[in-house]
Amino acid sequence: MLKIYFFLKPGKLNWRDESPIYARLWYYENSITMTTGQYITKERWNFTNKLRRVLRMEKEKTLRKTLDLFQMNIEKKFNEIIQRDGDFSLLKLKNEFNKKTTAEGVTALKILETHISNFNRKVAKDERSYASLKKYERSKELLSNFLKEEYQKDDIICKSINNSFIHNLESFLKYDSSFKGRTGIKNNSTVKYMRMYKTAFNYAVKLGLITNNPFDSYDGKVFEKSAIYLTPEELKIFEVRDFRGKVSQSQRYFHILLLYRIRPGGRFCPYKRKPRSRQ
Repeated sequence: MLKIYFFLKPGKLNWRDESPIYARLWYYENSITMTTGQYITKERWNFTNKLRRVLRMEKEKTLRKTLDLFQMNIEKKFNEIIQRDGDFSLLKLKNEFNKKTTAEGVTALKILETHISNFNRKVAKDERSYASLKKYERSKELLSNFLKEEYQKDDIICKSINNSFIHNLESFLKYDSSFKGRTGIKNNSTVKYMRMYKTAFNYAVKLGLITNNPFDSYDGKVFEKSAIYLTPEELKIFEVRDFRGKVSQSQRYFHILLLYRIRPGGRFCPYKRKPRSRQ
């Protein structure tokens, strides 16, 4: 009987200080180790009893489903080899399981992982921001959730991505994706995530992993907000107003509103009066 156990492999932390999750396969007295491609912190792994407890974090729920799918695919390949060949070895199982993805072609999540790895090196050299790296990590998580919920798949080969897939992905991000209790993502953020996928796949084209970028057909637009400018009369107030004197409460509110309009992005930086010198 084939038995599968999941464990953390220490000493190989990623940039978020997470350890890789490996699977150890046992068949009678023989065993072999396989990588799952998933990561989690040691603290959360122990706290959730290796993800066996009732999980509350959405990321850990998704991770548990991914590991369940991994185990199911391993068992499916095991039964396939037994019925086909009669004899069985763990090495044959591992080789056939790994060849499945390479024979079918590079996958979407693999492309994102490759791009994120390269992006991580740029962050280490201060060429790109850490915040942008986290967004790419989030985009990979969103795509993984989409594949599981809409296609019941752990990953998808790039040649299977067409215009219908891209349209469904955009709709999922806008209306069905969930994060921290919120459902759906606003248009501008959705467009930015879709452009991240396009950038990652362009990188894969440069590396020769794929020949064409399926996201080239995406043409989503960001909604630009029209700028609000002060009128000449409003600007005149700042030119002639002496802010050092006493200002009534109503006048102060009026000036705050004007300053609020003049700050980029609607962010207000309050005017600070200098302390009066004592005589």
